[in-house]
Amino acid sequence: MKLRSLVAVSNIGFLCLLTVGIPAEAAELKVLSAAATRTVMQDLGPKFERATGHKLAITFATVGVIVKRIQGGETGDLVIVTPPAIESLAKDGKVVAGTGAVIASSGVGLAVRKGAAKPDISSPEALKRALLAAKSITYTDPALGSASSIHFTKVLDRLGIAEAMKPKTTFPKKPGEGGLLVANGDAEIAVDQLQVFVPVPGIEIVGPLPGDLQDTIVFSAAIMTSARDTEAGKALINFLRTPEAAATIKAKGMEPATP
Repeated sequence: MKLRSLVAVSNIGFLCLLTVGIPAEAAELKVLSAAATRTVMQDLGPKFERATGHKLAITFATVGVIVKRIQGGETGDLVIVTPPAIESLAKDGKVVAGTGAVIASSGVGLAVRKGAAKPDISSPEALKRALLAAKSITYTDPALGSASSIHFTKVLDRLGIAEAMKPKTTFPKKPGEGGLLVANGDAEIAVDQLQVFVPVPGIEIVGPLPGDLQDTIVFSAAIMTSARDTEAGKALINFLRTPEAAATIKAKGMEPATP
């Protein structure tokens, strides 16, 4: 009987250890996140769930699509988009003002098929020559609200080659899949945020847009006014700003927020 009692006590102690740090009432958080953060959130999401007991239901889309969905009445707990988008949503009463916190940032760059010659894009003039020489390019349709594509169309205008590039431009069926088109040989050059290219097999990153043609795109997280559990949402934001999360963000090709 004594042995059975000891085993029972040991089992209870083990169960207690398993539940340390897990809240009494775990929440399920609905997160609307920019597609550019997909690889980061797919890595950090499960880690947050294990650490807290909360569950995440994450939907990825372009910033423009997310904003339209929220303005159209879609509810959720947390949104991860650009700071201007958060400010706009806060003005519309969709995001709790003052809850926004920077999570990560990234730059825009080019990629080519693995083994292909990498064009010189070291200066604006070099980039212009490379784009005009390319037989085809691909990037997400700016009409979908992709921050990187909206910026790149401005770059093409600034270089004075917007009209010349239209006949050789192909938009991927889904946002962020330009790298796949290049890997499959359906396009010569892909343009996107650099971290989007990192997990794609069969391509190589040429480099970032040169000089002041570059645009650092920042992503922030904020609590939505429709949130069912604001404390759980705050816990996720804090988790995404920890040193451990920063290491993952860096490994995925983005720059973590500065504490």
